[in-house]
Amino acid sequence: MYSLNRAQLIGNLTRDPELKYTPNGQAVTSFSVATNRSWQNQDGTKQDAVEYHDIVAWGKLAEIAAQVLAKGKPAYVEGRLQTRSWEGQDGNRRQKTEIVADNIIALGAKGDKDYSSSNSEEEITQPSKDSTEKTEKKTQKEEPKSEEINVDDIPF
Repeated sequence: MYSLNRAQLIGNLTRDPELKYTPNGQAVTSFSVATNRSWQNQDGTKQDAVEYHDIVAWGKLAEIAAQVLAKGKPAYVEGRLQTRSWEGQDGNRRQKTEIVADNIIALGAKGDKDYSSSNSEEEITQPSKDSTEKTEKKTQKEEPKSEEINVDDIPF
């Protein structure tokens, strides 16, 4: 039997990405994206609806997303749905469904403060293990590693 868990969104960030690190040093960034939908009802009246989506990114993708994305900016997010459960401080059981991002594209013109033009895109993808190893080997040969990530140095 086949199975597919895939989510794709284009919307605006409702808050700045929040970058944190787990106790073992793994980067995790969370943010929200709002998507809009418009339609006409049977009377011909225009209707609007907004959906809010919680997004989580891990590892290098999380670090880059935290640098590139900002509140109010448009972005494309691709990933999988995941539901977490926990017990709240009040003792009640809670659940949250979020999108675990595999690919993020910051939409808008690079360097444009308000992203009013959507002619360019900046893609942020989770590097595969093979590509990471090749990049690390290449980096070691060409230049020393830098601790700070410069967005202009990202090759995509």
